[in-house]
Order: sequence, then C-alpha cells, then structure tokens
Amino acid sequence: MQLRVFRPKPAGRRASRKKAAPAPPLTRVTAFFLPYVRKLEPYARKLEPYAQRLAPYARKLKPVYPRPGRTGWRRWMPSWRQWLGGGLTSVVLSGLFLVVAYAATDIPKNLNSYATQQDNVYFWSDGTPMARTGWVQRQAMPLKDIPEQVRWAVLAAENESFYSDPGISFKGLTRALWRTVGQGDTQGGSTITQQYVKNVYLNQNQTVDRKFTEAMISLKLDNRMSKDDILEGYLNTSWFGRGTYGIQRAAQAYYGKDVSRLNAGEAAFLASLLKGAGLYDPTLNKANHQRAVERWSWILDRMVKIGKLSPQERAKYKTFPEPLKQNPLYDTGKQSDYLVELASQYAKKSAHISDKQFDLGGYQIYTTFDRKREDALTDAVTKARKQGGIDHPDLAKTAHYGAASVATDGRILAVYGGPDHRTQGYNESNATTVQAGSAFLPFVYAAGLEHGVHKTRGGPATPVTPESLYDGDDGVPVTTPEGPYWDRSGKKVAAHNDGNRSYGQMTLAQALALSVNTPFMQLGMDTGLVQVRETAQAAGLLSSSMGPQVPALSLGNATPSAIRMASGYATFASDGTHTEPYSVRRITRNGSLVALKTPKPRQAVGSEVARQVDDALTQSFRTARPSAASVSAQVSGKAGTTQDDTASWYVGTAKSVSTAIVAYRMDLAKSLQPLPLKGLAGTPADSVPYGIWTEAMSPLG
Repeated sequence: MQLRVFRPKPAGRRASRKKAAPAPPLTRVTAFFLPYVRKLEPYARKLEPYAQRLAPYARKLKPVYPRPGRTGWRRWMPSWRQWLGGGLTSVVLSGLFLVVAYAATDIPKNLNSYATQQDNVYFWSDGTPMARTGWVQRQAMPLKDIPEQVRWAVLAAENESFYSDPGISFKGLTRALWRTVGQGDTQGGSTITQQYVKNVYLNQNQTVDRKFTEAMISLKLDNRMSKDDILEGYLNTSWFGRGTYGIQRAAQAYYGKDVSRLNAGEAAFLASLLKGAGLYDPTLNKANHQRAVERWSWILDRMVKIGKLSPQERAKYKTFPEPLKQNPLYDTGKQSDYLVELASQYAKKSAHISDKQFDLGGYQIYTTFDRKREDALTDAVTKARKQGGIDHPDLAKTAHYGAASVATDGRILAVYGGPDHRTQGYNESNATTVQAGSAFLPFVYAAGLEHGVHKTRGGPATPVTPESLYDGDDGVPVTTPEGPYWDRSGKKVAAHNDGNRSYGQMTLAQALALSVNTPFMQLGMDTGLVQVRETAQAAGLLSSSMGPQVPALSLGNATPSAIRMASGYATFASDGTHTEPYSVRRITRNGSLVALKTPKPRQAVGSEVARQVDDALTQSFRTARPSAASVSAQVSGKAGTTQDDTASWYVGTAKSVSTAIVAYRMDLAKSLQPLPLKGLAGTPADSVPYGIWTEAMSPLG
C-alpha cells in the first residue's frame, strides 16, 4: 500500500493571490494536548522496562501485508488480535491521559467577576454620591428556602439528570468540542455543574481549552461538593437579565415577590431565562414573548415527564404568567431615578459598554448634574403641579410637565422627568411628545439670517437682516415665487397669530420679540424649508423630532424634548457654537479610568447670526416681562404656544445656562394624543412654564 506524501506547490502567480489557510482542526487539537503529553514523559520512562518485555509480543502484532494464508481483500485487513491490541492501547492511553489531566487540574481559589457582582455608583457634578443603583443585584438564598418546584423547573430546563450524572455530559461535551474545533462555535449540552464552574471560575469564551478545563474542574468539583451545594451555587450565580443574578433577585425583578412565593408556572418562566434573557424576556418585543410562552410550556411538560409535576397540577397552568413590565428593585420614585436613567444610557453608548458588562457593576459614573439646580427645578415643578391640582383638579389628572437645564458647553445640569419613576417609566425631559409651537421661531429666524431669501425660483439669495420688513397681519396667505401656496384640499395656506391679531408691516426682530407667527411662516418659505430644518438640527434638535416639511414647519410642528430645546437655545447664547448635550463627564471602574467619548463643540450657525437671534430673544424677554427691565442683559427667553392649545413652553437663557419648560395634557390610559390645556398652563401674561422657569433660575443667578 503506497502512501502519498503531500508537498506544497511552489509559490507562483496563482498561489501568491491566496491567503494563508487557517490551521487545520487537528493541528489545533495537537497544540492543545501537547502540554499534557509532556507531563506523561516521566511515566513513559518508568514503563520502558515493561515495554521491552512486551516487545516480542508486539512484533507478533506487527502487521505484515499482504497477510499470508489469506485471499482477496482479507489479505490487506488487520487480524482480530491487531484490532484488539490497537483498541486496548487507545483505551489505556486515553485513560492515562485523562487521569494525568484530572490530577493536574486544580479548582481555582478565586471566584471570577461574574460571581462577585458590584453596584454602580453615580456622583453629582461636585463629586458627592448621588445614587447607588440596584441594577446589579444578588441575594444568595439557601437551597432550603428555594421551593422544590422552582429547583425542578430549572433542572427540567437545563439538566434533568443532575443528581445522577458525574458532573459532565460526555455526549454534550463531545458535541461541543467537535463543533468548537470544526466550526468555531458550540452547541448546548453543559450540565448544571459545568455551567456553575463557568459562572464562578472561568470566562465565557467558547474554546477547546476552556471547555476541556471546565470539564476537568466539573469532575473534581462533583467529587468535592454535594449536589445540593452545587445547585445552590448555580441558582445564586446565574444571570436572569434585568441586571439580576440569582433566583431570588430574579423573582423580585420579574414578579415582585420572593422566590419562596413562586408557583411552578412562574418558576418555569424564570427557568426559561437561563437560555438567554435577551431572547426570552417577553416585555422586550413580540418575538421574545412568543419564544417565552413556547419554552415556558415546554418546561412544564418536561416537569410532568420526569415526575416532578402531576398532570393535574400541570392543568392549572394554562395561562402564561406575564411578568412585570419593569424591574421594581431599582425604582425608588425619586428624581434621581430619571438622572440615573439618562446617565446610564449615555455612559453605555459613549463608553461602548454592553448591557451585560454594565450589569457586572463596579462602575463609578461622574455625572454633570448640579445638585442645587436639580433641587430648585424639582421644587418649582412640584409646586406648579400642586397648584394646578388645586386650581384645575379635573385637568390636573392628565397634566404633564417636562423640564431641563443645559449649559452652553453641553452639560445637562438638571432635569425634571416626572412625578414618580415607579408609575411613569418614561422621562418627561427627554420625551418627544408635543409640538414646539412658537418656541421654534428662533430657528426660522436664524435660518433666514444665515442663508437669506429667494425672491425667484432658483435665483440668487437676498440677504436678510433684523430690520427686514414682513407683513404681520393675521391670515396672510403664504406665497411662493409662483404665487400662493395651496394645500392638498385646494385651499390657500395662511398663518394665524395668537388671538388672530394683526400687526401690519414689522421688522423680523420685532416679530420675534412679539411672537408674531405670520412673518416667520413666510420667511420659512422664502428661505427654504430645507434650510430651516437643517438649521434647527445643527442647533441641537434631532432629525427624528422634526415635523413634515410643509409651511407649518416654521410654526413649530416639530416635537423636540425639553433637553433638546434647551440645547438649541444654548447654541444662540454661545455665539453659534453647539455642543451635543451630555450627562456623564467621567467613568472609572474600580479606580481605573474608562475611555469615554465626550462631545466636541462645533459651529452650528454664524457667530453674528447667533448674536442677532440672542439679542431678539433678550428683547422678547423684556417685552413680555416689562417688570424685568432691570434684569441683566444676559437674560433672554421666549414663550411658546401651539395653535390648538395642546402645549405651553418657556425657554430662556441666563448666565450660560438654558432652561426649557413644557406643560401639556395627555391621558395615557386612553391615547397618546395631546389634549387642550384649557387654562391649566395659565395665560400668556402669567404662564405656568414661565413661573417654573423663574423659580428654577432666579435663586441660582
């Protein structure tokens, strides 16, 4: 029998184009086993005398081909003695290798980070602690306090033969090793013991080395620890999503109760999360919900099959036990919860920290939030909310207030997110729910000053100044270079002022100071709605919050958040330089600095344009508030209303800090459609948002 020897072809034009092939699977296996083979050398030397004695017998087993006395294909086949000898030799060598590997593998003394979770700590801008989140939560529970049905729900899902296996699954291990070597990934098959070893001693990498080490430690651990101790450790270290580790915290996070009060149906759902909380948390999306229901039902059926749940008991669980929509463990209801929410979202995105990494804890997040400004803003909104409940008890039930203070350098200094984070999971300061209305006019003004206007289609741009005259009468039809602008119903589009008041010819600066709508709807058409949109976005508004590109765009059909409106006005107060709003200035993990991407300032509009807009906003502030004539020229601001009376805004800047306040009504139990305020937000001369703004800003200068 001739063996063909493979020799690589000499490098040529075709060969040079090919990339080096990855190492064959067998080469990787050889490299892995080499250290263990070297450990066998001393034993091999001791066995050498015995090998010499066996040499005569080995020579008899030496294959001679073709075999004499045989015919046909039998001449080339080994004898049964050779087959038996080869098989026994393989068994002996494999057994010897496993014995040596088992002896050489030690159980690590130190638990890894997955088993020593920490909280994340948040700090105010002055460095004092603000909050210690419960997002990374663990509470070890003795096995005796975990109901038997809960234990068997987990075992039915993960490892029903746990109490009888040796700590590893040879079938699952073989499959995992083969897939790791041949395809680079693994398939399920780990026992509870192996998963526990992976949780507390090893990493999550799927490699041959890690898998083999896991198996050796599992075998040794199974001999040293009782099955109950291993199961207890596993149930207390496994990740269930929502920042929870361990069955006790999972029970509290998903059902708001201790593990001792779980029934079999709830336990089956929690057991399904062990396969991947990101795939089986039904509150995340519909696909997750469907997967969770299917696996929940399958686990209950498995419990019946292995005799841990009677068919009669199984029949009680026909309806999927829907978990809580939010984890109640970290919702204290305080405003700090909204601050933590903003900071954690920003930290993970800007420092490229995954949800799971963040849940491992140990992070110190130094925020931009100013404690004094936060207290002042919260007190002002709380006072207004309370007064609204007295003056308008029926309307106050559906009242919402959002507020944010942003520095001209982008730092978010304070927000008001809502009355109670436990009952209102979304953040009012970051919500894009209602239109900006006339508070949007400064962006139209800036676009006109920056880009000029076009009197003819495709013609040159004519410069615009604060003294440019526009018609301020109510109901003036909007025109294009070709004539009136018609809507889809065939009607001429016209703008209307508050109270349908007419002002006649007026300058743009006067129009902004008096909040007259009609000049700005026409200015938007003359400048170009594309330019208006781009200017607003450059100043800080998000493209996702911009409304349809129709003439009403200039009158504020965009739905920006309070944070973004404050950021936009801050751009005008900083000579046209815009810095994206941010809430975290530094992150460390156990004392080591974490790389954080901090936004850089950029020129959004020309500095002269920004000063002209800010001057007009200063005049607007003084015109609307004659009693504030003695206030420093550093104060500027503008009210904002919508034509359908669904929102009331006030956005103003004082000493490099812009604050935006919005009040609106919405019955979330019925619809997301804003409702008329009907006087809840006060009058133009005495608006509630302006009152909140004054109380929040005045004590701080």
